[in-house]
Amino acid sequence: MIPVNEPLLDGNEKKYLAECIDSGWISSEGPFVERFEREFAARVGRKHAVAVCNGSLALDAAVAALDLGPGDEVILPSFTIISCATAIVRAGATPVVVDCDAETWNMVVDQVAARITPRTKALMVVHLYGLPCDMGPLLALAQRHGLKLIEDAAEMHGQTWQGRPCGSFGDISTFSFYPNKHITTGEGGMLVMDDDALAARCRRLRNLAFAPPRRFVHEELGWNLRMSNLQAALGCAQLERLDEFVARKRAMGARYTALLAGTPGLQLPLARTADADSIYWVYGLVLADEVPFDADEAMRRLAARGVGCRPFFWPMHEQPVFLRMGLFHGEQLPVAERLGRRGFYIPSGMALTPAQMATVAAAVKDLMA
Repeated sequence: MIPVNEPLLDGNEKKYLAECIDSGWISSEGPFVERFEREFAARVGRKHAVAVCNGSLALDAAVAALDLGPGDEVILPSFTIISCATAIVRAGATPVVVDCDAETWNMVVDQVAARITPRTKALMVVHLYGLPCDMGPLLALAQRHGLKLIEDAAEMHGQTWQGRPCGSFGDISTFSFYPNKHITTGEGGMLVMDDDALAARCRRLRNLAFAPPRRFVHEELGWNLRMSNLQAALGCAQLERLDEFVARKRAMGARYTALLAGTPGLQLPLARTADADSIYWVYGLVLADEVPFDADEAMRRLAARGVGCRPFFWPMHEQPVFLRMGLFHGEQLPVAERLGRRGFYIPSGMALTPAQMATVAAAVKDLMA
């Protein structure tokens, strides 16, 4: 089986992990945490970075740090991972969803403008699968209406919009370091921001809301979101190679596109927009409507050929858990619905070899034949 993802860990990962073990610093108090935060903040052009245990909880902390709660509406794409909507719902706020573009798979800006109400307090912008959202109109909307902006750049390590790093746009921006990301710490996440007070609040929330004057007397509830020194050591080693990894992913995307070009019934990922070239977080495929099977069946058939795949995100407005809460009833977002049913991605991990890619492409073409 060719796995859907396999990270590349052949740099300084072992060396830095050995330093943690030899020094005894394996908890969140170790020196690699501060180093990873400092170097990551510099990479995305931010003043502050706060390392946390995963990208999903980075979103929870971002929503809490911005004081979003009951009565507040937050606009986000329906086509995204559930962590985005979950962070809003758990805070007691209301998620309001918009559809996505059929080519870029990112949220439709015109729909965002149409869904702003007096209750709207924030936008949650999610860059998806390799290409960034069109940030210009979104930033203008946030400024015009006095909205907070949370930028989920979980999949965008090394990506830019008009030359400016993804992760540099929001009041708070978040990243994930899950093993399928361009850089990984196994599990892990990061919040980045420029505001000093916001950074201090995120650090408190990350650490059970400990605060002066007495450590175990609490004025608010936080979480234990701390990243360990072991995770941060991996992150430092991976960050050293980010430019190499972005170039590698772009080369992989170009190779898959060359191998699969002209395959009937298959939409390939968009290679670029006017604002950025794709970094191919994953290599996604969408089945044409005339193809007589859906993504689930395609993945079953490819698994039988030894090719691991994963489905696209399922739309938020069709999630059973949210429907049972009374959210999203009557929403119809046809592009997100179609992508959820007819989209999937093929092996895209950093360690994928050219020979494996050729095998995968041959299996896909055989499937479509």
